[in-house]
Amino acid sequence: MLFRMQLIPSGTNIPFMSWRKIFFVVSTVLVFGSIVLFLARGLNYGIDFQGGILLDVRTQGPANIADMRTQINGLGLGEVSLQGFGAPDDVLIRLQKQDGGDKAQQDAVEKVKAVLGSGVEYRRTEVVGPQVSNELFLDGIYAVCLAMIAILIYIWFRFEWQFGVGALVALVHDVLGTIGVFAILQWEFNLSTVAAVLTIAGYSINDTVVVFDRIRENLRKYKTMSFLDLLNRSINETLSRTIMTSLTTLVALFSLYIFGGEVIRGFSFAMIFGILIGTYSSICVAAPLMLYMKVPRRANQEAAAKASP
Repeated sequence: MLFRMQLIPSGTNIPFMSWRKIFFVVSTVLVFGSIVLFLARGLNYGIDFQGGILLDVRTQGPANIADMRTQINGLGLGEVSLQGFGAPDDVLIRLQKQDGGDKAQQDAVEKVKAVLGSGVEYRRTEVVGPQVSNELFLDGIYAVCLAMIAILIYIWFRFEWQFGVGALVALVHDVLGTIGVFAILQWEFNLSTVAAVLTIAGYSINDTVVVFDRIRENLRKYKTMSFLDLLNRSINETLSRTIMTSLTTLVALFSLYIFGGEVIRGFSFAMIFGILIGTYSSICVAAPLMLYMKVPRRANQEAAAKASP
């Protein structure tokens, strides 16, 4: 006997469309709140976008961060930031960009290594110059924008332009929501986070396409059903698949977040939040928007044309 796991019972009829105004209010607050936070507080840009020096070190025994900070501050390298993460013996050291080009950055690294001594293991050393950091920042913006445009074109050709607009609104909603969370928490925003945002966009559009495909299928199947009821039916029919996919993905992401270490924690967190908000937007934003987009019901039009003399 084949066992089939189904989280959402067949025949479920949750009135999502009746709550659409609440969903739109919540989403509007989320989007505009994220924009305000981004403009007012900004993001905690990582070394990829700011430039400078990053050293990931491990000490012998619990790290004395205060003593290490005093030693490095005595080198006169400008702004210095030390942060413990992960295990008690793991420390992240950040130094501001040094004047004098790449050689000055390397000299600063050597000075830090000399003052900390040989009892420290250097697990990762990154040096990013200002020109490279600016290029990386612009490339990250271009990557996100081009991905959204490509997704819009894909949805437009596969469905109708109305579906493309709905998908784009949902994607902007997801991206801005993720940026807003990083602005609130001030977690490091780096290239890994950009990669997470792009992955979120792909995941979200996958969920949205599943719902849109069922809407298109039901448009052909239920020729006389009101469009509001048809949208609600389509969402409920794909709800089990959507929830199951999201939950299985979240299990893997929570494992990465808990056991993956500090290096990928920001990426994992962005993905977890992105999966949650992407699932929400596919069900509660993209599909309800179709009610106001005047999607053509071609099946009705073709039937009317055949019936006319």
